[in-house]
This record gives sequence, structure tokens and C-alpha cells, in this order.
Amino acid sequence: MLGLEKLKIFTRSSRFQQSYRKKVLTPFINNCYHCISQRDFTLIESTRFYPTMSAPAQNYKVADISLAAFGRKEIELSEHEMPGLMAIRKAYAAEQPLKGARIAGCLHMTIQTAVLIETLVALGAEVTWSSCNIYSTQDHAAAAIAASGVPVFAWKGETEEEYMWCIKQQLFAFKDNQKLNLILDDGGDLTSYVHENHPEMLENCFGLSEETTTGVHHLYRMVRENKLKVPAINVNDSVTKSKFDNLYGCRESLIDGIKRATDVMLAGKVAVVAGYGDVGKGCSTALRNMGARVIVTEVDPINALQAAMEGYQVLTMDEAASQGQVFVTTTGCRDIITGEHFLKMPQDAIVCNIGHFDIEIDVAWLKQNAKECVNIKPQVDRYLLSTGKHVILLANGRLVNLGCATGHSSFVMSCSFSNQVLAQIALFKANDKAFREKHVEFQKTGPFSLDVHVLPKILDEAVAKFHLGKLGVQLTKLTDVQSEYLGIPQEGPYKADHYRY
Repeated sequence: MLGLEKLKIFTRSSRFQQSYRKKVLTPFINNCYHCISQRDFTLIESTRFYPTMSAPAQNYKVADISLAAFGRKEIELSEHEMPGLMAIRKAYAAEQPLKGARIAGCLHMTIQTAVLIETLVALGAEVTWSSCNIYSTQDHAAAAIAASGVPVFAWKGETEEEYMWCIKQQLFAFKDNQKLNLILDDGGDLTSYVHENHPEMLENCFGLSEETTTGVHHLYRMVRENKLKVPAINVNDSVTKSKFDNLYGCRESLIDGIKRATDVMLAGKVAVVAGYGDVGKGCSTALRNMGARVIVTEVDPINALQAAMEGYQVLTMDEAASQGQVFVTTTGCRDIITGEHFLKMPQDAIVCNIGHFDIEIDVAWLKQNAKECVNIKPQVDRYLLSTGKHVILLANGRLVNLGCATGHSSFVMSCSFSNQVLAQIALFKANDKAFREKHVEFQKTGPFSLDVHVLPKILDEAVAKFHLGKLGVQLTKLTDVQSEYLGIPQEGPYKADHYRY
């Protein structure tokens, strides 16, 4: 460390020009981070190069802690695009509604998630984190959060074993060896692991909130099988999540992932979208807007009818496999694209998933039966089949928008994550009658029974309102006469819980 200390002293001298420091010395010291100890990193971090960083968490595992400054810059940039989370901080931070909460979070460790984590911390929570996908972590985001003092266990390109190791580590990273009392999950892996391996941690747990369709399906199955041990909030089915994140988020990030991975021209191509839920709708629209001819596959007659009336051809995968040049699975189910489908595909068909787990595409069959696999670049693999044709698999069958790009944009994730924060507050304060009486928006949020719940409409509408100003939206207000005529309060909620947007 002596050499680095001399360098730091030298950079402070008047003889050393600022331009030289910026162009030569700072990159050199950044490179030195790879070979210095945790204690030394903390010492360097306190210098002028990283003035916004605090001491890193004692317990963390990230790819490269020296990326923290880069991550911090992007976090600050994203905050301006995440008005919902910033509004929640402003509204509740002084009251610290999550003081005493110990939240174990398992959700894609991206820049947007970093803003979510820091919002939870700003409201008083202690947080530990892992990613819910082995390819989705943005390493600079993980580094920035670790450097801020939050235990993070996540890096891009984890193995399956490392993925589970990260989940295990975060459970024992709370201060003073305390246990979690809240879970924030995406996909259900953390929820399942705790229920199956550490049920004692659920004894004093207030509940959990779940982000995705896949995880919600798992929760409802746990209820049917009497395995759910704590109340759960289904964040996915909040309107400001499913109708925005799933639809508008996928509409942009799918194309981003495919383009970054392949640079393929989509105009004129035949694209096959498996599933026509909110995610499938967004993907189908995106591909059509790029000039692709879209075929949809569906099991639900209502969704199939919707797709047909939007002008899409609706076929089975058996029929579509030989026609498609780009395949996108969006279902959250398994065995959507199987070996027999791969064998029917044309040369260099592109196959990807934006549902959740990699079981939508039978990647195992592909690896076992392909004659050859050539890695073109990270997350892009070209398989030679027995037919003599190739297929191109993106992100190893996992989420293409996060594996091959950076996921959804900050603004739409602000909608989703605002619901997550409100869900965590609702669970933690479910038995705090004084808090619920003070905050009218939480009056219908507790106590929660041992079941899967959704946030009340008034909170859904609050999330929407948080985001209107950023878009320059001006709401019309009901007059007294209109309010009385409709039987709707002037301040909402404006729709019944069963209303379908």
C-alpha cells in the first residue's frame, strides 16, 4: 500500500495537473483495486476519487468492488427516472415506517433495483440482497450497493451452485446474527428455500411480497397445499405492475436484448411469440412495430381470441416451428419449445425467453443432442443440430432482456418497485392500527390472513399518481355532482377491485 499512498499524496500537489490525474492515475489506481485487501479498499475509498462512497458491507460477494463509483453515477441518473420511489422516500422517510424491518431480497441486481434497495434503507429497513437470475446482475450496481454498506451476494454469470450459495449467504448477513422478518422475492426461489430449509426464520416473519407471474403461481400452489407459512402480497397483479412493467417494459427491453445479442434485422422476419398475456402482448406489439410478421401460440381461448382480433395468426408451436425465424417464450410454463420443435426450425432461427425460468425452452435437450455448440459471444450460442441446421440460443434460455441487455427502463420499474415498497410497509405495519389510521392509503392493508393478497386499489392509484407529473399529465377532477352521481369519492379509488383495465 505504500506506493499507492505516495501516489495519492503526489496527486494532491500543485505540480500535478488535474488532467493528468484524470487520464492516467485514476485508471491506474482503479486497476490496483483488483489485488488489494478489503481493508485497503476502504482506505482508498475515503479519498477524493470516491467521495460519495461509505465503507463496504462486511459481508458481500460481488464481481468487482472497484465498479462502485461507476454504479453510483448510474444510480443517481436512474433516480431522476424513478419518480415513484423518490416520492415514497419524500412522503415516508421522516417517519421511518420500516425501522426494525429486516428484509431479505432476491430480485435482479440491476441499477433500478439499487434505487429500490436504497429506498427501503431510507425508510429504515436493514436489507440483504441476492439476484434471482444467474445472468441478470449488473456488476457495477452490485458493487455500488455493497459499497454503501448493504450485504449483496450477486454477480453476472453465476453457476447454479453459486446462485444458491448467494441466497443462503444473505439469510445470515443481518447485523447481530438476527433473522429476517420480511421477504421480497422475484420468482419464488428465496421463498421456497426458506420454507423448505429454514422454517424457523418464518416464526417472526411479517410476510413476503412477490414480483412475478411465475412466483405468484407458486404462492397460490403453496396455499392449496397448505405450505405457505406467512402472509403474501401478490405485487405482480397490481395494475401498475402487470399492465406497465409486463406490457410496456417488455415492449422495449425485448427488442433491446435481441438487437444487442444478434444485430439481426427484424423487419420482414417471422416471429413466434409463445403466450399472449401481458408480457406476450408487449412482445408481439414490439416485434410487429419492428416490421416482423407475428405468430402467437396460446392455450387460453380468451387470450387467443384477443390475439386473433389484434390481427395475429394463432397457431400451435408444432405448426409454427417450421415457419418462425425468431422465437420468444413468455409463458412462465415449461416445455414450450422442445426438441421436436428445434428440429423443425429453419437455419439460424433465434430462440429466446422472456418469461422467467429457463425451463420454457428445453435447453437440456439442446445441449445433449446438438452435434456442436459454438459460443459467439457472452449469452449467444449457436448449436448445430442433426438436421444440419443451426439454432441460435440467447441467454442460455434465461431472460433475454436481462441476460443480453439491461432489462426494463427505469421509469416502468419505478411503477413495479413502488408497489414492492408499499407492500413491504403494508406487511410490516399490518398490526399498527395508529399508522393505518394516520395514513388513509393503508387503512385496508391489514391485518393479513395466511393467504395471498393484492394491494388495495387506493395504493395502486397512488402509484400511478406518483408518475403522472414526470409525463406532464394533468388529471381531471370529479365535481361534487359527478362524484355523487357515480358514487365515487373525488379522491378515489375510482374503480372497483374487480375492474379490468
